[in-house]
Amino acid sequence: MEQEVEQEVSDADFMTILLVCILPALIGINGIHRFMTGKVGTGVLMLLTLGGCGIWTLIDLIMIATGSFKDGDGRPVVNQ
Repeated sequence: MEQEVEQEVSDADFMTILLVCILPALIGINGIHRFMTGKVGTGVLMLLTLGGCGIWTLIDLIMIATGSFKDGDGRPVVNQ
C-alpha cells in the first residue's frame, strides 16, 4: 500500500518565475528568478556569470517547467 505524502509547496508564483526565466535576454541570465525565490547567493553568481553563459539559465528553465525547481527554503515551485 502506498502512502500519499503531502509536501509543502513554495509561495513563489510558478508562472511569474517561469516567465522571468524564459526571458533570458532581458532578465533570465541575470538570475532574477533566483532572487525572487530566495536564492540570493546563487542569484549573485548568475549575475556575475551571465547565467553561466546561458547554460545555467537553460537548466533552471527546464527545472521550473518540470516542477523540480525549489525555493530558498527547499520547497518546490509548482503550478497550483
